[in-house]
Amino acid sequence: QVQLVESGGGLVQTGGSLRLSCAASGRIHSILDMGWYRQTPGKQRELVATMNDEDKTNYADSVKGRFTISRDNSKNTVALQMNNLKPEDTAVYYCHAARASFFNGDQLLSSITPYWGQGTQVTVSA
Repeated sequence: QVQLVESGGGLVQTGGSLRLSCAASGRIHSILDMGWYRQTPGKQRELVATMNDEDKTNYADSVKGRFTISRDNSKNTVALQMNNLKPEDTAVYYCHAARASFFNGDQLLSSITPYWGQGTQVTVSA
């Protein structure tokens, strides 16, 4: 099916920048939606930014103007450039892929469930 691997998290001071990357692997035919969510202890996972295969983006209000999502459809990768980071951005960030199709043998299958990466910690110190 589809596996997602994130990289790029870490510790940064307020006002700093980080870039998260995610690569999807498997016998992928296409992935229509890719993006990033984040989660802090005791809270629900929330959308940060998504981009579809036509480059239409959707951002959480809290990150607009500071975060930028990009993707390379030919490589099945998605990245999140995070600038002017704030302590409230501290969370585990998860790569997300949805509406994926992949090959199983000679069959082309479409997944109705989304895929998630293992998560990468982003910590912003005050």
